[in-house]
Amino acid sequence: MVSLLELSTELGPHLVPVGGRPPSSRQLSGVHISELEDPTPFLDGGELLLTTGMPLGGNEATTAAYVERLRAIGLPALGIGLGPWLEQVPAHLVETCAAAGIELLSVPHAVPFQSVSRAFWGLTARSGQADLMNSLGTQTALARAAMRPEATPAVVRGIAQALGGWAAYLPVDPGPETYWPAQTEAWLPVLRSETQRLHRAGAHSVATFELHGQPVVEYPIASGDRIHGFLAIGPGRALTAADRQVIVTVCILLAIKARQREALAGTTAALGAVVAKLLLRGQAEAARLLAEDLGLHDLPPRVRVLGLRMQPGDDAGLLVRAAPALAREEGLPPLGSAVAECLLRHEEGGVLHLVLPADLGPASGGERTAPGGGGRDGGRDGGREGSQGGADVVPLLEDIPAAWPAPWGTRSPWTRWPGRCRRCARRCARPRRARSSAPAARTRRRRRRGCGPWRTTPAPTWWAP
Repeated sequence: MVSLLELSTELGPHLVPVGGRPPSSRQLSGVHISELEDPTPFLDGGELLLTTGMPLGGNEATTAAYVERLRAIGLPALGIGLGPWLEQVPAHLVETCAAAGIELLSVPHAVPFQSVSRAFWGLTARSGQADLMNSLGTQTALARAAMRPEATPAVVRGIAQALGGWAAYLPVDPGPETYWPAQTEAWLPVLRSETQRLHRAGAHSVATFELHGQPVVEYPIASGDRIHGFLAIGPGRALTAADRQVIVTVCILLAIKARQREALAGTTAALGAVVAKLLLRGQAEAARLLAEDLGLHDLPPRVRVLGLRMQPGDDAGLLVRAAPALAREEGLPPLGSAVAECLLRHEEGGVLHLVLPADLGPASGGERTAPGGGGRDGGRDGGREGSQGGADVVPLLEDIPAAWPAPWGTRSPWTRWPGRCRRCARRCARPRRARSSAPAARTRRRRRRGCGPWRTTPAPTWWAP
């Protein structure tokens, strides 16, 4: 927009402030010419009104009523064209305008009002072009920021600095908020509450509210029907059309980054499920090679397996987030954040399997060497660890299928498990209760049948029916 000071400076002696005081920086929405006694129906309230003085009526009462009507609609400035009706600006008009807060200017004789209008629109065009260039520069900088590794913080900081205020991105899924500057952290509780309200309402449009007396604008970050989060902005000034266009660009950039994170998480989950399935099938070496090729974390030599029973329609993410609240038996370490960070998840038969590292934390109880500890793996790490009584045995990667029982009332996959022969695989796959070891008598009978090396089946680390 063009200010009164800019217009007066552009016109010079063709638009002179009355009283010798320089014009202010009040913004003008246009220039309007009218000789009506009441031009207010045709005004928006932000214009410079130009008149020859005909509506003033030549007396103080008419002048006061005229000025009062202009003040009521918020007119910022009045220009008097000297010549046919007035040779000079009346003193009572100067006093009345000063009392009403309306700036008074004069247009000299023989200067057409069209000169003032053309000057205003010329400045508007230049200002709009400058705003456009600034907007393009800001959008280019934000697009470059979106290509950085830490894209979201860079974009949020960029939009806050461009608007001279603050900004915060609040995801709807569990995750940290991103905000700038640091003082914005004090407002996060209120912003979270408002964001949750908008998300429950399924709002896909811009929302405004007040925060400590300051206006706040929240924009949904959405792709299709899915809302990824909300961008809250506290601008330090009135937003222009160019500012709003920059904000729309930021919303698009944040939506793109959210979609990229979602796609990456989906791909990682699918690849992690393949690795977990290989481990659960006893293909430890193949799982190691695949995890290495995919760039996943190195697989630990010993693991714990967590099984969570799922019902049709259950959200696996919510189930995993609730898993740390499960009651655990004595000797088992707390799950902590290991469940949320676990990438090796595989759902089969209504059970979500999570392959977790064994070193989740210190577990109570002593250590023992499981039967058969001196076999294939005994020389490497001295056998398998566990609590006294065999209630908790941490299996090696190769022993996961043998260590993991079938859910109650179902059969395990029939495959060649390490330490067992093909002939007894079907018999070994019979349903059995979780956390129960194969009886010693059954073990002796199978050894007498010549089924080959056999170890007492360790119980799983966790089993959530």
